[in-house]
Amino acid sequence: MGIRLPDDNHLFRPQRKNSSIRIYFLLLFILIGAFLWREVDAGNIEKPFLPTPTPTRTANSYALEGETQFQAGNIPAAVEAFRKAVEIEPNNSTIWAELARIQTYSSNLLTTDAQKKQRLEEAIQSAEKAIALNPEDSTAYAILSLTYDWYSNPAYSGDESDDYVFQAEQASAKALQLDSNNVLAVAFRAEIYMRQLRYNEALDFAERAVAMDETSFDAYRVYGFVLESQGGRYGEAIEAYKKAAEINPNLTFIHLSIGVNYRELKQYDNALEYFALAAKINQQNKVADPIPYLGIARTYSQIGEFFIAARNVMRALEITPEDPYVYSQLGLVYFRSRNYEGSIPAFACAIDGCTALESCIVRQECSEDTPEEEVPPYDIVGLPLTESTVVYYYSYGSVLAAMHRDGTGYCERALTVFDSIRKDFADNDGVMSIVNTSEEICASYGITR
Repeated sequence: MGIRLPDDNHLFRPQRKNSSIRIYFLLLFILIGAFLWREVDAGNIEKPFLPTPTPTRTANSYALEGETQFQAGNIPAAVEAFRKAVEIEPNNSTIWAELARIQTYSSNLLTTDAQKKQRLEEAIQSAEKAIALNPEDSTAYAILSLTYDWYSNPAYSGDESDDYVFQAEQASAKALQLDSNNVLAVAFRAEIYMRQLRYNEALDFAERAVAMDETSFDAYRVYGFVLESQGGRYGEAIEAYKKAAEINPNLTFIHLSIGVNYRELKQYDNALEYFALAAKINQQNKVADPIPYLGIARTYSQIGEFFIAARNVMRALEITPEDPYVYSQLGLVYFRSRNYEGSIPAFACAIDGCTALESCIVRQECSEDTPEEEVPPYDIVGLPLTESTVVYYYSYGSVLAAMHRDGTGYCERALTVFDSIRKDFADNDGVMSIVNTSEEICASYGITR
């Protein structure tokens, strides 16, 4: 008996098929496939199995990145992150206000008055935008008062200085009216009082701010500034700044402030330690900032270590070879070390401006014979005469007068420099005594106006 397979009656018998139905479905699948291929090719349908697209970043994610970068001490990156945040959410007043605060602090990292002026103008615009979006935001008004106060420095606001101090006070009053317990409003009001030379009120508000919030970086920063500005209270200022540094240990401008106050106390080793710490933080964040090296240079210059001072200014020039302010610092180091001949080309770049080859020679990277194609393209535009740059102008004029010899043309140039100084500083007895003495030297050579 053979083995019976399931349904073996039909195993070798052809089955009947419904050919018309099969053909219908086959044509339908072909039409559907052709339609899908056309839509994919046209981009109306996304191809399958493609990688998942990167999600679009939100404004909050950029704001969080900005705050993280600020805490890490990378202020340029913080500014950039907050700028991206407001691009995504241009109607977010909170982000605009925080951008303004960080832009204001970032001006501390800039060296020339022109750079600081531009950055503070950007900060004002950001703060005013925050107010326009939310006129009831106490913090936005507090930060607006900060931007106006810092911009009221005559080096930035010129003849409008008093107007900006008034606007700062008005913004501060509005912030406190909206929220009398806003620690930023209280702290920044203390800073405004210092601008107005109202020392007792400044100290009172600064002390109130730190008492209100012992975790506020801004409150301790202002408290340190008020103590430092009241003369002779450098030790107390250092302690306040150190409190700020405990809250945020990576902000270089706080370490620089500590270094400056130690230098005022003639505790030079401590000053150098904090300047070096600021430089180290910048290196870790890959921030190109010459200011810590200039702080180191000035400290060494004060203790008569001019060679090391000059080396640190040269390091600053490596970072910003196009910055006339740094050339002025090199001129001062040479001048104070009595390297008068070396100071003249450095001051000339800072005050008169100089060509790419001339600046390269000052940086000791080129000689007169260096081929043009090998000269780095750093033409220098001279510093304008302001209250913060007049020291470089009269130092330059003085060394020109002192080094004048027949045929050098030094006194002729010196008198031009002194004419500029006399125009803006005729009422400044200290400055004019230096100018008059140098003009007498030139007169002894028979060179007058």
